[in-house]
Amino acid sequence: MYKFRKDFYADVRIEDRFSTHIKLQNGDLHEAKETNEKKAFIRVFDGNMWYYTSTDNLSTIQSLLDELYSYATPDKDISKNPIVAKYQVNRDKLLVFTRKCIKKVPLADKIALIQETSERMQSELCNFKSAQYIDRYSVYNFYSSKGANITYDFQTCGVAYSLAFAHGEEKMREQLSKSRTSFADLTYTDAEITEFINRCEDFIQNAKPVKAGSYPVVLAPIVTGVFAHESFGHKSEADFMLGDETMAKEWTIGKRVASNILTIRETGVYEGSGYVPYDDEGTKASSTYLIKKGVLTGRLHSATTAAALDEELTGNARAINCDYEPIVRMTTTFVQNGKSTFDQLIGSIKQGYYIYSVKHGSGMSTFTVAPGIAYEIVNGKIGQPVKIAVLTGNVFETLGLIDGVGNDGQILSFVTGGCGKMEQFPLNVGMGGPHIRISKMNVQ
Repeated sequence: MYKFRKDFYADVRIEDRFSTHIKLQNGDLHEAKETNEKKAFIRVFDGNMWYYTSTDNLSTIQSLLDELYSYATPDKDISKNPIVAKYQVNRDKLLVFTRKCIKKVPLADKIALIQETSERMQSELCNFKSAQYIDRYSVYNFYSSKGANITYDFQTCGVAYSLAFAHGEEKMREQLSKSRTSFADLTYTDAEITEFINRCEDFIQNAKPVKAGSYPVVLAPIVTGVFAHESFGHKSEADFMLGDETMAKEWTIGKRVASNILTIRETGVYEGSGYVPYDDEGTKASSTYLIKKGVLTGRLHSATTAAALDEELTGNARAINCDYEPIVRMTTTFVQNGKSTFDQLIGSIKQGYYIYSVKHGSGMSTFTVAPGIAYEIVNGKIGQPVKIAVLTGNVFETLGLIDGVGNDGQILSFVTGGCGKMEQFPLNVGMGGPHIRISKMNVQ
C-alpha cells in the first residue's frame, strides 16, 4: 500500500476511532458528544535512530514517510539489526465487533440508558449523583517494510454512576460501574441497584475507624486486579530494567517470590478493555506468565527491550493513540484462579479485614492501595464495616505472604480512567483475579 524504501525499517499505524461521551449531574445533561478521528503514526529506523511523525491527514502519509527517509541514513544490513529482526510479519484481518458495532446505537438511546438508571438510584443519604456513558470503536491498520499488513477492530462501552453520601459529619463517595463490549449488556437490575445503595448506606452509618497495625487481609477481585496491575504489572515492564542493575538483579527469571499457589498472567487476547490482538508494532498477542506457581517466569516487551534482553516478544508495545510512539505497556493482567472458596479464605482469620472495593492504587517496589468499602473479619466471619485509609507493603514481601487464592476469578474492564505511564494517559487495560488472602499487611 505504501512505498517502503530498501535499507531502512519503517512502519505505518492508522487508527479510525469513533467515541461517545455523555455526562449527567443530578439528572441534568451536561455533555453528550460523538467524535470521529482518523490519525496515523509513521516511523523510520536506520539502525541508529528513530524518526517519526503523526498526522490526521491520511493523504499525506506517503509524503511524510518520504520526508522521514530523507533524514535517515541507509543501512544495507538493516534486516540484521537485532531490533528489526525481532519484528513479526503478520498478515491478518480480524474484525470481530462489526455486527454489534456501538456506532449503530443512537445517541438518544445511550442518554436514555444512564438517565433511567440514575433515576432508580434513590437514597435519603445521597446528596449528589453523576453518571457517565463512554464508548469507543476503533479500526486499526498496520503496515511495515517487512511486509506486515494487519487490520483489526476494538470496542468497549460502559457506564459509571458516582454517588456522594452524607450522614452527620461523615461523607463518602462510591461508584457503581460496568464495562462491556455490547451496549445490551450495560443495564442494571433493581436488585443490583438496591444492593449497592444498601451497602453504601450501611457503610456511612456504621463504619468504625480501624486500629492501625499488621493484619491478615482478603482482597476482592477488583482489589486483586489493582494489586496485580500496580504493584507487579508495572515492575514486569522490561523498559524499567534497561540500564538498571538493581532492578535487573531483583527481577531474575527463575527466582521464587511466592508459594506455588500464585500465578499471574498477562495477555491481550481477552475481549474487553485490555483486548489487544496485535500491538502497535504488529506483534501478535501471546499469553505471558509473569509468575508461574510462585516463580518469576516472564516480563513484558517491545521489540527494543526484547532485543536488549535477548528474550521473546510478548505483544506489549502500545501507545494511547497515533500521536505517540509505542512503549512497553500492559494489556490484561490478572491473578489466575486457585482452589479456595471465599468461606475458606476468611474461615481461619481471627482478626483481619476484607477489602471490598478500591479507590486507587500505586507503587513499584513499595505499593499502596486506598480501599473504598471494607469490613472487619472476626473469628472467620464478615463483621462491621470499617474505615481504612491505606494498605501498604513491599511488593516482593507481600507476594510471599499470599497464602490463599480463590476459585472465583473475574476479568474486569473499565471505561473511565486508565493506566498512566510517562506522558501517555489514559491507556485502556484490563485486570482482575479471584479473592486472595494475604497473611499480613500494614493497615492504616
